[in-house]
Amino acid sequence: MSTQSQLLSDGILASRTLTARYFPGFTDANHTKQATHLPNHFAWQMGHLALVMFRIAEKFDGVGLPGDMFEPGDHGDAAHFGIDSVSFKSVPTDDPARYPKCATCVEIFGEACERLAKLAAQADDAKLGTMIPWGPISITLSAALQRMVYHNGTHCGQIVDLRRALGLGRVLE
Repeated sequence: MSTQSQLLSDGILASRTLTARYFPGFTDANHTKQATHLPNHFAWQMGHLALVMFRIAEKFDGVGLPGDMFEPGDHGDAAHFGIDSVSFKSVPTDDPARYPKCATCVEIFGEACERLAKLAAQADDAKLGTMIPWGPISITLSAALQRMVYHNGTHCGQIVDLRRALGLGRVLE
C-alpha cells in the first residue's frame, strides 16, 4: 500500500461520513420529494453516487454492479435502483415505488463507499497510474478517486439545499 492509496481511501470514507451528516430527516415518506428549482431528490442522489462509485470500483477489480442493489432499466423497486433511473442525465421522479426504501438507499451508498475505499487502499502506485476511459476523456485511477470525493461533495451540497427546501431543519448548529 502506498501513501497515495491510503489518502485516497481515507478521502472516500470521509466523504461518506461528511455526507451522512445530512441524512437525518429523510424517510420513506419524503426521500423522493422534489423541491422547486432543485435538480435531484434524496433517493436519486444516493443511487447516483453509489452507481458512479461502483463503476469506478469496477475499473479496479472487474466486478460489475451488485445485482442485489441495481437492476437494468429505469425502474427500481424497494430493494434496487434501476440503473438508468440514477445514471448521468437521468430525471428523478417522485414515485417512491421506483426507488429503494430510504434506509436501503443509504445502505447501498455506504456499500459503494466501502468497496471503493477498500480497493483504493489496496492499490499500489502502478495501479493508481492506470489510465481508464471516463466519458469523453481518459484519466488515471488516482484522478478518478479524487473525482469521486469531489462528486460526493457536490451532491452533498445538493442534499443540504434539499433539506432546506423541504424544511428539514439544520443539522449543524
